[in-house]
Amino acid sequence: MSMKVKTILVSQPEPKVENSPYFELQEKKKVKVDFIPFIHVEGVSGKEVRHQKIDLNKYTAIILTSRNAVDNFFRIADEMRYKVPDTLKYFCQSEAVAYYLQKYVVYRKRKIYVGKRTFTELGPTLKKYKNEKFLLPSSDILKPEVPKVLEELNLNWDRGIFYRTVTSDLSHLKDVTYDILVFFSPSGIKSLFENFPDFKQNETRIAVFGNSTVRAVEEAGLKVNIMAPTPETPSMTMALEKYIDEVNNKK
Repeated sequence: MSMKVKTILVSQPEPKVENSPYFELQEKKKVKVDFIPFIHVEGVSGKEVRHQKIDLNKYTAIILTSRNAVDNFFRIADEMRYKVPDTLKYFCQSEAVAYYLQKYVVYRKRKIYVGKRTFTELGPTLKKYKNEKFLLPSSDILKPEVPKVLEELNLNWDRGIFYRTVTSDLSHLKDVTYDILVFFSPSGIKSLFENFPDFKQNETRIAVFGNSTVRAVEEAGLKVNIMAPTPETPSMTMALEKYIDEVNNKK
């Protein structure tokens, strides 16, 4: 029989918006939700980027897959004293990334192309611009679908590692236990075991987002208890709410 859920640890930074579904879940279901990033991003230096034979002047288009990619592209441009031309084209994986771009450029004056959500969905748009020279600023960890799509389209592109995904120090959690741990990437699972090599699941439920995270959990010998996205629960908060309803309302 599953124990009732009172505490949840989400392995990501706390949402900056007041109306986050996590806060609603906390209120509605009377559970405690903590946010502690298991991984964080560190920018690489301009010198390291030069070592990768990346010359920003030779690119006519930038492919941006995340907010981190946006931040680190403009950070490196600044460090290299590269004046970003108004003619540069931006291909953003999602609306959220495109919207974030406004932090650095005047939106209406730039050529910005937006995908729907996944990188594959950006493919048809990229295909229309075969003559561009693309730069993909990325982390040292890259989803396999990204190079796969770019190779299949036969584009002229280079990848630059502009930042790294690094394991966070979680030693302050050593004696803390949660009813549910929530993970969004294989890197989160890697961080769990780097911080706690002897981690045993016991009564802890594990919630995961995405197939690659499911695989990482299973390969680590752990059990997935809550999974998103599914047709019934497309978001993690919906999956958590459904599970809490099931176990907390049992007579």
